[in-house]
Amino acid sequence: QVQFVESGGGLVQPGGSLRLSCAASGSDISIYAMGWYRQAPGKEREVVARIATDGSTTYADAVKGRFTISRDNAKSTIYLQMNSLKPEDTAVYYCNGLWRNVYWGQGTQVTVSS
Repeated sequence: QVQFVESGGGLVQPGGSLRLSCAASGSDISIYAMGWYRQAPGKEREVVARIATDGSTTYADAVKGRFTISRDNAKSTIYLQMNSLKPEDTAVYYCNGLWRNVYWGQGTQVTVSS
């Protein structure tokens, strides 16, 4: 069974950047549609960005032009480059993979604050 482990979260000032990584093990992720989701305190989990097996991408309106999702199947890793971060981006960010079933990582905390 595939497992995902996120890393790269932390505390950053408004306007700063972070790059999240999601490392997969136990399966070939090239067959998975992958994505990043986030959940802020008191709010529902929401999609941030998704990348299909063919590399096509979609983004939530709130992050378009600021975030970039990418995948490196050879390294079994997907990334989320986050630029121009805002306080409202503060959340736990989760990696998600879809192939027959949905699989989630444990999440990584991103805090944007001065």
